[in-house]
This record gives sequence, structure tokens and C-alpha cells, in this order.
Amino acid sequence: MAWEEDESAIYTVVVNNEEQYSIWPDYKEIPAGWRAAGKTGPRAECLTFINEVWTDMRPLSLRRQMEEAARTTPSNDA
Repeated sequence: MAWEEDESAIYTVVVNNEEQYSIWPDYKEIPAGWRAAGKTGPRAECLTFINEVWTDMRPLSLRRQMEEAARTTPSNDA
């Protein structure tokens, strides 16, 4: 049985520099470009955690770009 199918598998929630979340098997080394997000447990528990903390699915670079555009775009409120 593959680890993806093992209901007893323990996972670590990981996050990348774009603040995108995923789960990774706890027994495997976290891949380059990702870091632990502070949650480890069964798959369902980790996915619940991700649903609670990852409220904006846009990558960080896109959010920053959109915020900058909003600051520099003149308002039509006049």
C-alpha cells in the first residue's frame, strides 16, 4: 500500500515561499523550497488545518502585485 492510501500515515503541513500549503509524509525529508508550517498529524487533521489557515489561495507574489496596483491606481471617487 502506498503512503497516500494509508489512513494511519502521519503528515506534516508544509508551506512554500508563495505561502501555498500542502501535506507531506512525516517520515520523508521536506523538499527544497518548502518548510514545516507547525502542524503534524493524520491526513484529515492536516487538511482541516490548511483549510483554516490558507484563506487566500492567490500566491504571495500575486497578492503583493495586486496590492501595489491598488495603491498606485488613482481612485474615481472624485
